[in-house]
Amino acid sequence: MSAPIIYGTAWKKADTARLVTQALQLGFRAIDTACQPKHYNEAGVGQGIAAALGPALSRADLYVQTKFTPLSSQDPAQLPYDPDASVSVQVAQSFKASLRNLQTSYLDALILHSPLADEADTLSAWRAMEALVEADGVKRLGISNCYSLDLLKALWQAAQVKPMVLQNRFHAKTGYDRELRAYCRDHGIVYQSFWTLTANPHVLADTTVSSLASYYQRTPAQVLFRYLTQIGVQPLTGTTSAEHMKQDLAIEAFALTSSELALMTELF
Repeated sequence: MSAPIIYGTAWKKADTARLVTQALQLGFRAIDTACQPKHYNEAGVGQGIAAALGPALSRADLYVQTKFTPLSSQDPAQLPYDPDASVSVQVAQSFKASLRNLQTSYLDALILHSPLADEADTLSAWRAMEALVEADGVKRLGISNCYSLDLLKALWQAAQVKPMVLQNRFHAKTGYDRELRAYCRDHGIVYQSFWTLTANPHVLADTTVSSLASYYQRTPAQVLFRYLTQIGVQPLTGTTSAEHMKQDLAIEAFALTSSELALMTELF
């Protein structure tokens, strides 16, 4: 999972396929989606990927990540699995739906979209996801919307296939997940940030960020994304703008110094 930044596909609806194709053509190599028709058009992601593949781009060049979304976060009118089935069966059915939608034979990552209300059900879902790894259908597992360090620790300790991804909203109300990010660093878990720009207009407007943007002739968003990648965070971007896509992909063209990283860290 070497891509510094992931293209996120939530809320793209009918534009999903076009935007995914555009993102891949411009240079994105990591795509995030979910088997949750309420907020994602997973089949559109698959169509967008298929349209971009060719002699210069193969499925093996891509990192494709989707999610199993528990029943409580699904639209009852658009369920991708049997609502009366056990959690483990729901995971299996969701996985099969994702393979069909994404037109692929495997997933680079399967993320538990959120912990379930009951800890035993969370572990049941995880065990079902582990079975998919053991069957070579999934390369790695992760969890999203997990803001409890105790819960992540308990999952790590109970898991046979350890979580390799934690994807959370990156905002001030959670203290930017400082303790969780430290735990991730110590355990080889990739911390993925979403809501990174939307939740942080005050950071983008901060004089530290604006000064660095001016110095490097970059946008404040590029400075924030570059900072995060340099401290080991993998941000998601859901932009629909081709120009912003190009800017997001250009963040590796510059690097912040250790003193500049320290200044940025004071904001979080």
